[in-house]
Amino acid sequence: MLGLIIILGVVAAGIFAPYLAPNDPLKIDLNQRLLAPGKQFPLGTDHLGRCVLSRLIYGIRISLTTSFIVLFIIMTISIFVGTVSGYVGGKVDNLIMRLIDILLAFPGLILALAIAGMLGPSIMNVMIALAAVHWVGYARIIRGMVLSIKEKEYVLAARACGTTDGKIIFRHILPNIISPVIVLATLDMGHLIVSISGLSFLGLGAQPPVPEWGAMLNDGRPYMQVAPQLMLYPGIAILVVVLAFNLLGDGLRDVFDPKGTRRA
Repeated sequence: MLGLIIILGVVAAGIFAPYLAPNDPLKIDLNQRLLAPGKQFPLGTDHLGRCVLSRLIYGIRISLTTSFIVLFIIMTISIFVGTVSGYVGGKVDNLIMRLIDILLAFPGLILALAIAGMLGPSIMNVMIALAAVHWVGYARIIRGMVLSIKEKEYVLAARACGTTDGKIIFRHILPNIISPVIVLATLDMGHLIVSISGLSFLGLGAQPPVPEWGAMLNDGRPYMQVAPQLMLYPGIAILVVVLAFNLLGDGLRDVFDPKGTRRA
């Protein structure tokens, strides 16, 4: 519940950013650069005189929206590939699993970094790079779930009654894997936020003057000695949101697996 409350609060702040932000996040005023927190600028200003709090609030839109879109793409690809691989089996399964094994042989973040670097710096290319890398782990897990479920008695009975493969998948297999997949997706949401922020920190994601937490970290890096708060505030924002998603994922795991909770 704590994680859910934090996430809902952050999402609400992003939706109502125009009403909550005290200043224009893109307005540059070099006469007010690196100001300490005050009434007009509650968290001070950055090296270009922009309001740090306003940029943090507007940064919610970029960071969370990007992460949700990437997660949706990953889940769509992995559920399709994992279900086909596990249910069809045979040569199709072997071919898909060998491809997944090859992709898993590379460090995920390094491979995403290479893809984003080849495509060029932009938030869209970062989304493509992360989606192209992260689906493989989910597909392997989902395949294992499908292999287990398709041997259950109710699936064998449905097949014996002449039920088509499509109906078996949508009525018996997908409903039984969706709960653990939701838990995995929630727990991985924090990892995606960190990955997107990390690639933006390296200059491959959101480009200036877009307010994004990873880009804000990069902007504040040269001023770490004289104004460490420029890196501290976006770092805290990332920490809080990632922690909230981890707490939510743990809570959902307990809800969807009450037997495991009692055993623990």
